[in-house]
Amino acid sequence: MGLPANAADTTAGVSASTESGPATALAVTAAPTATVSFERPVVTTVAAPVVAPVTVQSTNDEDEDEDTDTASSTSAAAEKVVATAASAATSGLAAIAYTGIGSPYVWGGTSPTTGWDCSGFTQWVYAQAGISIPRVNAWTAMTPTSTPQPGDLVMQNGGAHVGIYVGNGMMISALNPSQGTLLHSVAATGTSSFYTLAG
Repeated sequence: MGLPANAADTTAGVSASTESGPATALAVTAAPTATVSFERPVVTTVAAPVVAPVTVQSTNDEDEDEDTDTASSTSAAAEKVVATAASAATSGLAAIAYTGIGSPYVWGGTSPTTGWDCSGFTQWVYAQAGISIPRVNAWTAMTPTSTPQPGDLVMQNGGAHVGIYVGNGMMISALNPSQGTLLHSVAATGTSSFYTLAG
């Protein structure tokens, strides 16, 4: 039976011994200069708007009591808008965390190019959003939450590990020297507590 004239060379990169009989093992080889690369998602972030509380100015002295009620309800609405803006900023932190995937793990490191440890990674993520958090024990400057949102901090194993929550039970962290910075399940790396800037 013949092969089509345009058939590819199916033996390229494959070697086998003809002396070993029908149970021959095949080995796939690649050139020593071959490289493997992984695409990182393109992520853009937009800073959350800064919301100033709105105050109602009275133009009529007779409506002073009514204006006081309106001002307090307006103030409550403004606080809700500020909380919503804080939530939007927090979710932007998750997008920033994705850009760190693939960076090496280096104990005490703080840079995506030369490497970082778990706390260096979380401090870098928040810094990219203009938020200053302590390098170690950052959760002490935050509020505990039982309903984590993307961008919140995940503190694990009594403070031995920390990462960024990205939603759906997943987090990104600088795990160890052999794995580097990666996306993984929160449940895969120990007991967890969550902390947020909002609140």
